[in-house]
Parts: sequence; structure tokens; C-alpha cells
Amino acid sequence: MAARNKARKRAFQILFEADQRGASVQEVLADWIRHSRSDDRQPPVSEYTMELVEGYAGHADRIDELISTYAVGWTLDRMPVVDRNILRLGAYELVWVDETPDAVVIDEAVQLAKEFSTDDSPSFVNGLLARLKDLKPSLRREA
Repeated sequence: MAARNKARKRAFQILFEADQRGASVQEVLADWIRHSRSDDRQPPVSEYTMELVEGYAGHADRIDELISTYAVGWTLDRMPVVDRNILRLGAYELVWVDETPDAVVIDEAVQLAKEFSTDDSPSFVNGLLARLKDLKPSLRREA
């Protein structure tokens, strides 16, 4: 598994855990870092994982607003927790990270949905992130 793929998966797990615990993503990230340093069984938290989590945290309100606006038929609270956090991570990387091609961001998000969510989730994630990709120039101006 490629390093960035692992980093995205860990970032998703951190966002998911924070959502489940009702904790801040920074707090959960700090817990993961602390555990990885004190327990050899825990994998290290990569620099890119930290960048993704901190980047999401810096734009969390705007990202949730975008997801809520463009998720046809779904409110953020009603959305499955796994899907919500895959979309949060994908939306951050899609709109704010220029180094990663849009197609890679969407594909990686769809793969996470296939691995961790329902049979309907990959198409939902793909559709919503594709919509954000199409709107990216205007979304960046608004951000």
C-alpha cells in the first residue's frame, strides 16, 4: 500500500474516531501520535496524515457546509458516519490540496468507501466529490 494511501486511511480513521467520540480532530490526532510513540505495536502517524487532519480542522466548518449543500437528499447528521468522514477528508484534499490530482482524491475516497462503508456508499461518495470537483474554481474563490 502506497504511503499516501496509508496516510489517507489513517486520517480518515482519526476523523471518524473524533466524530464518534465527540472530540476535536486535533485531540484525537495528538492521542494517535502519543500512542505511536509509546507503543511499538502502533504504526507511526505520518507527516501527510498530520497535514490532512490539520488541514481538515482548519476548514471544517466550510467543508461541512459544502457537503450539506451538495449532498442531495442527505443532511450531514443523517449521513452515515463513515461516509461523512470520507467526504470530509476528500473535500479538504480536493479543494485545498493542489499537489494531489483530483482523480486520485476521488478514487482514494471511493476506495475507502468500498472498504469501510455500505454497497451504496462508493457511488454516493464519487457523485458528491465529482460535483465538488466541477465547482472547485468557484468554491476556492468563496473560501
